[in-house]
Amino acid sequence: MNLNHHFNITPLDASFGAQVTDLDLANLDDTGFTSLYSAWLEYALLVFPGQHLSHQAQIDFARRFGELEFDLAPISNVRRDGSVRQADGSDDVVKVLVGNMGWHADSTYMPVQAKGAVFTAHTVPAKGGQTGWADMRAAYAALDDTLRARVDGLSAHHSLHYSQAKIDGTPNQNGSYSGYGLHDLPPPLRPLVKVHPETGRPALLIGRHAYGIPGLSEAESEALLETLVTFACQAPRVYHHQWAAGDAVIWDNRCLLHRACPWDMTEPRVMYHSRIGGDPASEAAKDHTPT
Repeated sequence: MNLNHHFNITPLDASFGAQVTDLDLANLDDTGFTSLYSAWLEYALLVFPGQHLSHQAQIDFARRFGELEFDLAPISNVRRDGSVRQADGSDDVVKVLVGNMGWHADSTYMPVQAKGAVFTAHTVPAKGGQTGWADMRAAYAALDDTLRARVDGLSAHHSLHYSQAKIDGTPNQNGSYSGYGLHDLPPPLRPLVKVHPETGRPALLIGRHAYGIPGLSEAESEALLETLVTFACQAPRVYHHQWAAGDAVIWDNRCLLHRACPWDMTEPRVMYHSRIGGDPASEAAKDHTPT
């Protein structure tokens, strides 16, 4: 008999997140998944040590949360031939890996923001290379009344081209990185406060892709967004996971920011990412008409 719905949940030492043990994600029954989904909505981040998911098992697990924006992508500084990419500013993939070290939410620069993601560790460096998450629900709740009233009425544009250019990390045209967002199409406009479509909880929607708040000067917009990220991404609203090969996590992209932490890039770090697509009814940008 499958007892996967009797797994153990241990809250993390933060305002969000939990470690989940005593279950096999690759063989999780429907009752277990229903319980797990409820826990995911409550904690926003679930950490599963030692799962060692195959690529297909990762895709299958992610797909239970919704249609996928993409099924599987390596987040890695290792080429297909096994060599480690050079961290000398010349490699397009490394430029994006460095960009990912800034706090962000996935796909906010696309017409429809992602719902969440499943992430697995395959090769980890000896030290560093953690992934951090930050709770934007708790951050919004902790704002003082004046700042909360101010951000409630504001929006910001989101652009991957902007965020990469800000760190001098724009990939070269026809280079080794390809992905949506590195173009001159109009950037999506999103409110600074997002109401979660399933829980109803408000959360800040900020991060490195956000810029250009309408009604503010460039300097005012930049200062406000930096103030919000600095305030939001502080204890007890942050958790950094020290990876071990075989670990898996799933996070809710609708209420958390995340980032990669630096490591010695002469060492390999190989992770795999499955991105869960957002529902256009709730995740479409303000200036995008859902289809």
